[in-house]
Amino acid sequence: MASDNWESIRCWLYLDIAVYGRYNSLVWAYLEEKGWTPTIEEGDMEVIEKAKPDYLGVNYYATATVAEAKNDGTDCQPRNGDQQIMLGEEGVYRAAQNNYLEQTEFGWMVDSIGMRVTLRRIYDRYHLPILITENGLGAKDVLTEDGQIHDDYRIDYLKRHFHQARLALTDGVDLIGYCPWSFIDLVSTHQGYQKRYGFVYVDREENDLKEMKRYEKDSFKWYQEVIKENGKNL
Repeated sequence: MASDNWESIRCWLYLDIAVYGRYNSLVWAYLEEKGWTPTIEEGDMEVIEKAKPDYLGVNYYATATVAEAKNDGTDCQPRNGDQQIMLGEEGVYRAAQNNYLEQTEFGWMVDSIGMRVTLRRIYDRYHLPILITENGLGAKDVLTEDGQIHDDYRIDYLKRHFHQARLALTDGVDLIGYCPWSFIDLVSTHQGYQKRYGFVYVDREENDLKEMKRYEKDSFKWYQEVIKENGKNL
């Protein structure tokens, strides 16, 4: 029940309205109970129903784990992990931790199989082509004195996720594209330049721009080969 509650509120609400042109029934009941239903003007729903998407764009980084709501004043317990912070809500779900998964140094769960599960569930629900618009690993990359960035951990992360994407294709998912995040280091919403995602390193610090020189990481060269081989040697 907690899983259904969280997934409907956090995920199906947005996709149901975009694809089906209607609100998820469980979430609508939740909004009514809270007094949070949106104001719907005449003609709004007719416009929304006509907006049929051609495909769905999905960002995937990690799964989330919830537990049974206790409804005893203890459900609203925080779970750390910058963008992955979860507080829980009384009588709806409790934030929980999956101790069988690895974590990044920023507290994000590494769950490549979860991506396959997510792709299967989304495709089975909507039957629309899916484009993975973001997937990648944020880490504290280190520039060596000889201008190298050895990010084997990023290569391993992407290898595992690419493999699961391939398996999702064998499951019948119409996966039309996969965009790793990101080509070049950029400012993280929560950690600034401490957390780096790119295949290309930008030499700057939080408050020191330096010369902002670019360096190809090991993952850049690896991904270059993946593209050349069309993934056949993954």
